[in-house]
Amino acid sequence: MDDVVLLADDGSTVGILPKSEVHSAETPLHLAFSCHVKDADGRLLVTRRALGKRTWPGVWTNSFCGHPRPGEEMLDAVRRRAQDELGISLSSIRLVLPDYRYRAVDASGIVENEICPVYVAVIDGELSPNPDEVAEWAWVQAEDLAEALVRAPFAFTPWLREQLPQLSGTDQT
Repeated sequence: MDDVVLLADDGSTVGILPKSEVHSAETPLHLAFSCHVKDADGRLLVTRRALGKRTWPGVWTNSFCGHPRPGEEMLDAVRRRAQDELGISLSSIRLVLPDYRYRAVDASGIVENEICPVYVAVIDGELSPNPDEVAEWAWVQAEDLAEALVRAPFAFTPWLREQLPQLSGTDQT
């Protein structure tokens, strides 16, 4: 069972809680990360969250997200989740939005409340997604994804809708 790092409003650690107890209608602020994976051609990997996911099941999102374990270095957590969710290794991992933070409520009333640094990385190897995490996946051009977010925002997670324009502003997509 994984534990999640709980945070004060200033980002300092205030405790831990089992992951199974974190996400509810009153989710405490906690530490997470998002990663946007690119291929050698510069396309972005988007994934559709598995239908069994607690928050935003069946919704399209960035490549993968996760929570570092207490005491785990963030880059180690990114590499671990890339392997767990997508069966891949990563190269050229770069922190691009160090201060990203959001709070969102899904249709079931479950809250996400995270300080969530955002990374961009390059895939190293072939995808082998875990079906408990990923229902579908696709490689897309950043411009096409941006257009889809405008045309059908309901089909995408709120963090992807917020992150993609910020990534475009950093010239990282």
